[in-house]
Amino acid sequence: MSIMFSEENEKKNDKLLSKALFWARAFTHGTFVDKRMAVVRKEAFDENDNLMLLLFGDFLGIPNPISYYMLEVLPYFAEDLIAWERRMQNRKFIIAEKAAQYDFD
Repeated sequence: MSIMFSEENEKKNDKLLSKALFWARAFTHGTFVDKRMAVVRKEAFDENDNLMLLLFGDFLGIPNPISYYMLEVLPYFAEDLIAWERRMQNRKFIIAEKAAQYDFD
């Protein structure tokens, strides 16, 4: 009888340990990985915005002395243009976004 109880206790302990490990992994992932990836994703979007502004600055009235050479690169970025325009139209307060990035609330 004591053997049965010890086997059941071991199974319960294994289940409890696996649940604790699951929650520890989820907590660690949510605490460290997700928040940092959001910052990296935001920086990547900012760099992409700067590149698109260089490429399509002539359309916005910004003079670009090497715009002739930029025309060779445009076919590679043509499919990203619609998503970029949509993202730029949704940005209402760029200064507030930059201030929030550096915690100047």
